[in-house]
Amino acid sequence: MPIYAYRCTDCGFEKDVMRKVSDPLLTTCPECKTENFAKQLTAPGFQLKGSGWYATDFKGGGCASTPAKSDNPPPCQGGTGSCAANS
Repeated sequence: MPIYAYRCTDCGFEKDVMRKVSDPLLTTCPECKTENFAKQLTAPGFQLKGSGWYATDFKGGGCASTPAKSDNPPPCQGGTGSCAANS
């Protein structure tokens, strides 16, 4: 079950709540009892481990369309060549 962060826009009360995706949204603040308790947008909390595709294809930090590293990187990467983005 996912954990959602909720916050009251009136009193500022915050709470993390474990809810099913199919459960209705919470709207009543447990602290001040107003109908201003809203789900917050938060970063996902997971970590990929193991030797899956993400480790082999994305671990270097570059994108799939980035060419392999050369001995003379473009200036945007500290070298003397030309950047495709600056062309």
